[in-house]
Amino acid sequence: MGGEMIQRVLVANRGEIAIRIFHTLREMGIATVSVFTDEDEGSLHRYAAHQAYHVANYLDVEELVDAARMTRSDAIHPGYGFLAENAGFAAAVSGAGLILIGPSEETIRSMGDKLEAKQVMHQAGVPTLPTWESSPPPEEYPVLVKAVGGGGGKGMRLVQTPDALADALESAAREASNAFGDDRVFIEKYVEKPRHVEIQILGDSKGTYVHLFERECSIQRRHQKIIEETPSPAIDGAKREEMGAAAVAAAKAVGYLGAGTVEFILDPSGEFCFLEMNTRLQVEHPVTEWTTGTDLVREQIRIANGEPISFTQDELRQTGHSIECRIYAEDPTEGFRPATGLVEVYRPPDGPGVRVDSGIEEGSVIGFHYDPLLAKLITWGPDRDASIARMERALHDFVLLGVRNNVDFLRRVVSSPAFRAGDLDTHFLERHADLSEPEPGRIPLEGLLAASVGTSRAQTGTGSAAKSAFADVWQSLESWRNT
Repeated sequence: MGGEMIQRVLVANRGEIAIRIFHTLREMGIATVSVFTDEDEGSLHRYAAHQAYHVANYLDVEELVDAARMTRSDAIHPGYGFLAENAGFAAAVSGAGLILIGPSEETIRSMGDKLEAKQVMHQAGVPTLPTWESSPPPEEYPVLVKAVGGGGGKGMRLVQTPDALADALESAAREASNAFGDDRVFIEKYVEKPRHVEIQILGDSKGTYVHLFERECSIQRRHQKIIEETPSPAIDGAKREEMGAAAVAAAKAVGYLGAGTVEFILDPSGEFCFLEMNTRLQVEHPVTEWTTGTDLVREQIRIANGEPISFTQDELRQTGHSIECRIYAEDPTEGFRPATGLVEVYRPPDGPGVRVDSGIEEGSVIGFHYDPLLAKLITWGPDRDASIARMERALHDFVLLGVRNNVDFLRRVVSSPAFRAGDLDTHFLERHADLSEPEPGRIPLEGLLAASVGTSRAQTGTGSAAKSAFADVWQSLESWRNT
């Protein structure tokens, strides 16, 4: 297949990832189509494409396929979330004669079943954790009960003793059924103080597979990542090569096509085991792009178009260090409860070594219908210390008013001695719960703005008062800066 096949791509997603995909498509001379719902009537991503198409629901497979047909799209890019790892969606896209920019239905289906995925990886020689479908031996405790058909912490239970297993299995199965429509659960050995380290992989239709090194993703809340970086401070050259080879073996085992991620648990001794495979582009892909000089979305498009990966494993190098912080509409002081509101003032940072992938602007309405991810802040530096320093500065300069967010919390995390030392594991935030609380004596900018404005844009219908008040507050304080 030649390079002229894909001429128009519908992105079946919203927010910052839709906009990020549009950027690469436009650079490649490919026409873009956005989809939007009633709730996203005024969304930024709607207007970032050449053409916009209204849908009732981002999860309606038939409607999205019809939208691609109606807009004469050749292909659909699912982004991440929504239908990105839905085998039924992949089947519907290919059944309609369209190109899915992602792996095959069979790969998505097999890797979406955690038990089947473990079996495939074990047969491929990829290290896996001990797993049981009924009671493990008494000496194996503690263990985790996990859902077969899902993730994100749903259907997961930590079990310390054998007598607590039955109740954990029952409650986990019930939660898994409600969340995923699949009540199957299994039992897995629990690793104390684990790191979450993933390997980015690519596979093409020529049978070529490469890995693009690792990402450290151990800083998590509610089993969801919020800070990622590469290289990992826990990985040396030999371990990097070993984990990369295991990830390539995993990709080969399922005939992987496109961009994917093989996720591993790394224990304190340096041993690693397969956790799962994400059959899509990851939220944290920019840190890999920056340190390797690649465009992963461009590679996805090339591979979907039948072209080979544009580089070999031997040609890949990492340069410097990159960190990503996910900017969420949430309140860290209340258990990271999602927040809603109106973006009154939005001034993302810039400068050397700073990238912002954003799905909002001033006037954006942040509702409760979708994931509260607003933007991603990425920094690069020649080494880890330099990248952290840039992230601190960028978070310090990040102005986001009108909706509660985690910007100040993220700054406290990356500034903490433990983070600087690379002392990370998936329980980092539990061990450093104090980071969720504001620093004593610090007056939030939101409070100063509210005092100056007296009323919000949501009440007045205009943002001019908020912007004027912000300018007054900023200029009146000689030594004060936003945090």
